[in-house]
Amino acid sequence: MASTLYRNGVIHSSTDPFAEAMLVDGGVITWIGANDTAAGLAARADRVIDLDGALVAPGFVDSHVHVLETGLALAGVDLSASAGVTSLAGALEALHAAVAARPAAQADEVLLAFGWDEQEWPEHRAPTREELDAACGGALVYAARVDVHSAVVSTSLARAAGLEGQRGWTETGWVTEDAHHSARDAARDLSPERRTALYRTALDAAARRGIVSLHENSAPSIDTREGLRELMALTADPAGALPHLVAYRGELCTTPDDARALLADLPGLAGIAGDLNVDGSLGSRTAALRHRYSDLTGAPGEAGPDGRGNQYLSAEQIAAHLSAVAAAGTQGGFHVIGDRAMDAFLVGLRAAADADGAAAHRRAAHRVEHALFVDTNALSTLLLFGVSLSIQPVFDSAWGGPDGMYASRLGPTRVAGLSPFADLAGAGVPLAFGSDSPVTPLDPWSAVRAAMSHADPDQRISARAAFRAHTRGGWRIAGQDHTGAGQLRVGSPAHLAVWRAEHLAVQGTGTTVSSWSTDARSGTPLLPDLTDGAPDPTCLQTVRDGVVLFDTFD
Repeated sequence: MASTLYRNGVIHSSTDPFAEAMLVDGGVITWIGANDTAAGLAARADRVIDLDGALVAPGFVDSHVHVLETGLALAGVDLSASAGVTSLAGALEALHAAVAARPAAQADEVLLAFGWDEQEWPEHRAPTREELDAACGGALVYAARVDVHSAVVSTSLARAAGLEGQRGWTETGWVTEDAHHSARDAARDLSPERRTALYRTALDAAARRGIVSLHENSAPSIDTREGLRELMALTADPAGALPHLVAYRGELCTTPDDARALLADLPGLAGIAGDLNVDGSLGSRTAALRHRYSDLTGAPGEAGPDGRGNQYLSAEQIAAHLSAVAAAGTQGGFHVIGDRAMDAFLVGLRAAADADGAAAHRRAAHRVEHALFVDTNALSTLLLFGVSLSIQPVFDSAWGGPDGMYASRLGPTRVAGLSPFADLAGAGVPLAFGSDSPVTPLDPWSAVRAAMSHADPDQRISARAAFRAHTRGGWRIAGQDHTGAGQLRVGSPAHLAVWRAEHLAVQGTGTTVSSWSTDARSGTPLLPDLTDGAPDPTCLQTVRDGVVLFDTFD
């Protein structure tokens, strides 16, 4: 494997905060130090990169991704505000244009669309299937809401997939629960070649954003076991120049034999966790709440049978699953959004610990995805049993605050305690940040910014803490930080990204320096300036185990 010398830059390393150069050889960091010393190493390196003041930092880990759906979203119709779709009428126009522009050979394929959010539209409502039919000429259409926990489908797709009469079907074409799962299955009826291409599209997009590792949250409603096996094989060897993958499968287990069978069928699986849904999402009003949603319109089935959302798993099922996976020697976990869902998870966790002993579950190091509601009781229980949280800070910046979607769904009182980043970090709960892509984009710096600018000032955390959660934190909750991954130090695997930033922030001092400057340096590694108005860092290179995944250097 070729060796690379980086010099004339800034190396984000706690072992040498003043470092300006670094040598990577054999996929490992072999030296970090000053430019003066680097001059003597240049002759023996296969490649020398002049950083010209750029920052070399640990590569990001996205702790919650759906690779296939990310690929589908990247290839589909973008109905988000960032794509310029700011109204229901605009969404229908975009769908009409997409149908009109596609080749005749694709006329019988499902048109996929993602990212619409009725809360941002002046109409404040979802499209209907009749509107999709009119805009798309009767084509097969699957248009997922931004949270991908519900969608609107055209009449032709509803008939082709047999959605009418399934749980979660409504006459307007809005689907949740079983009807949504069936619609997703129809949308993912892909050729093997197409599926592989979509995987690569998503993985390449991640590498371009400085992401060296992803936690794939696979589940039967999201991708097949065969698809997960292919994805694991694609990413197994760094020489394939794709990001590292931590694979999770969300299938409910009742006995240890269930868990062992799944682990045997998917060798290398990190855990039986991830999108094993205790409930749904706040945006689709399927998250399980203690109290009714505040903005119910009276539409049939809009928030479960009693207006409090949908709880898909009982505490007894949660306990049995955790006991089964712990006995099989692997990690368990669940998707938990609402406070009622968190209550069920905690009851199940305590029941499993009572049956098996607390130590068995601390060793298993279970994880929870999202965890928007963490009160004092939940916090103490998570700490007691060593549960890690995979959370998505951009959820708060996109939908939090007094005027956001969460406040509409919950009311001003209940929204106040959501996503308590500072409480969690201060208590020592292991945190890892992710995107839930395609729910929010693959954009790690946006997540770091969001954690620094929580809607509640008391829940904001520092750039350093947020960056750590989005790098080393991802390796930690997957049980892989013992390798040194997530840090730039001698002997660690070379998982890194190079960034161009106009200014770098001296963490803890409130000051910034020019990206080429070595003045005003403290003993803390630098990060890009992420204050309001500062430009986004630009990724110049992404490297996994010394293998370049993305490169802009000559």
